[in-house]
Amino acid sequence: MTIRRSVPSDREAIYRAIVETDLFRHSEIDVALEVLDDALAKGAEGHYQSYTAELGGEPVGWVCFGPTLGTVGTFDIYWIIVAPHLQARGVGKKLMRHAEGLIVRLGGRMIVVETSGLAAYKPTRRFYLKMDYHEEARLLDFYAPGDDKVVHIKRPAARAKPS
Repeated sequence: MTIRRSVPSDREAIYRAIVETDLFRHSEIDVALEVLDDALAKGAEGHYQSYTAELGGEPVGWVCFGPTLGTVGTFDIYWIIVAPHLQARGVGKKLMRHAEGLIVRLGGRMIVVETSGLAAYKPTRRFYLKMDYHEEARLLDFYAPGDDKVVHIKRPAARAKPS
């Protein structure tokens, strides 16, 4: 598996992976595609930094991150998606480590990732905990009644490097 900067031909496979996870509302899918399209249009010079995991010539995962505006050294991981048939096989871990290494190189001192508190997102929250993030905050009923926003953070070691 290789991780490389996303290119326009990745869009369809990333879209399919987002939809096939069966977790996101239509409005959330629209936001993911807006972020992806912005990253693809602006590349390395844009706010959103987009990387694709490729296996056998096929895109199988996506991570998108960027600096948190108005902060010093804080970065958000906006999206991390792995095709459902490859989840729990190390793709997400490699994408996350790659993003973390790049964030550190860019001067990142804190990484923030947000997710839903719904039961369906329990594997996602467990993944973040395994990646050494900790739950920093929970905003009750943020996304919808009964759907909390769960904020995880990590303060990466300065020696982390992209894979």
